[in-house]
Parts: sequence; C-alpha cells; structure tokens
Amino acid sequence: MRVVTSQLEEVRQRLRAYRPTLIESARRERAAVGILLSERADGFDILFIERAERAGDPWSGHMAFPGGRVDAGDANSCAAAEREVREEVGVSLAGAERLGRLDDVSGRRGGRGASLVVSAFVYAVDRPARLETNHEVREALWVCGETLLDPAHHIEYVYPVAGSEIRSPGIVVGDPERHVVWGLTYRVLRDFFGILGRSFPGA
Repeated sequence: MRVVTSQLEEVRQRLRAYRPTLIESARRERAAVGILLSERADGFDILFIERAERAGDPWSGHMAFPGGRVDAGDANSCAAAEREVREEVGVSLAGAERLGRLDDVSGRRGGRGASLVVSAFVYAVDRPARLETNHEVREALWVCGETLLDPAHHIEYVYPVAGSEIRSPGIVVGDPERHVVWGLTYRVLRDFFGILGRSFPGA
C-alpha cells in the first residue's frame, strides 16, 4: 500500500482516482475556474480572489476562484480556466501539475440570471513571490486549507439582492465584511473537500 506523505499527496491520489460528473449542454453558458494549491509544511494553501466592484458583473465584489466565462476561442473548459488564471492573477499553469477535475456545478448568474455551468480544475503550483492581478480583481489571498474547515470561520452569510436577501452558508477567509466565501464557490469548495473525505462543519 502506498503511504500518503503529505496532504497534497493525498489530494493527488484522491483526484487521480475520482471520476467527476460532467454536465454536457451546448445551450447553457459555461465558465471555468482554477483551484490553485500551494504546499506548505502542515498542509496546503488555496488561492482566492475578491472580484472588483463592476457594474453589470453578477459576481461583483464576491470571493471566488480565479476564472471566468468559456470563450469561443478557448479549446475547452480547461483551457479557459488556465487563460483566466493567467489574466486575473498572472500565474501561468503551462508547467503546473494538473491534479484533477471536480464535478461540474450548475447555477445561475448572480443567483437569478441565466443558467450557468461551472467546471473546476485543480492544480499544484509553486507559490509566486507576488501575484499580478488585473482590473477584474480587487485582492488575491492565499488561505490555509485547515482554516476552511475550522468551525470558527463558518457563518450564515446574508447577501442583499433586489430588495430581498439571500441566506447562505459561508466561510470567513479574511475581513468578515468583505472576504466571505459563499454561493457557487462555497459549493465547489465543499465538493473538493468531500472528495478528500473532509466535510464542512454542519454540512
């Protein structure tokens, strides 16, 4: 039996054996994100971005993984994720190790807009000395994987929308007024840790 020597090696083994459920539909808008893992002595960090406040962006100001819409010029969803990561945070995944793919997630733009399918691809990367963010990103931050599983960081997040509000489980990853992971990003993250056999508190 192969001995797992680190948390990143466990991710590598689990994703290698995992067969993701994909959503095939030419009629639905598609997006792709990159989940970047950087190994540390006691585990790994995950890269998140805080999206810039932009009119017309249904995820304006939200916490997310780097990524975006799959364009006509992209060969596939994976290529779109790699392009978006390069554009948004300046990290080239050309030589990075792709660890695997998660289940596709279905949702709606901004919670109530057009139907959307999000594909997520996981990579192991050497943590760069600095990130080169573009105009779509207000801030980028690395978060320890264990922090994301700590019950003290899990909250009920209330998001105001169109005179009403959305209540969703969330994870505080920085400033509690700004850096809360919720919605589609929360679902993708929950699925990722589920593959590792780790569940979120209360889930």
